[in-house]
Amino acid sequence: MKWFLILWFVPVSLISAWYGLSYYDLNFGVFMLTRDVHDLVFKIYGEILGIPPTDIPPLLLRALIVDSMIVMAIVAFRYRKKIIVWVRARRAAWAAQPRKAEESLSSAP
Repeated sequence: MKWFLILWFVPVSLISAWYGLSYYDLNFGVFMLTRDVHDLVFKIYGEILGIPPTDIPPLLLRALIVDSMIVMAIVAFRYRKKIIVWVRARRAAWAAQPRKAEESLSSAP
């Protein structure tokens, strides 16, 4: 499971970091992080896919969100027994907390 999460997290974090740094042109002297490369990459992908380059970033974001949800569902399914125990413990702790006596609003000024 550890390697599964690592193999998911590394590409997602790399593409997110590259996109964010190149979008805002925070290149730190690295050519791959310039806005020119950012625009060129999406122009090339747009030519390959036959869609406008401006349509690709929302598609990329949607793909990252869907992939992340699938990975989190797999992790939740894998650790479902531990999650159920944790939720029951939290509910029991919440139910055991003393409650403040509810004050009547009729005595409010």
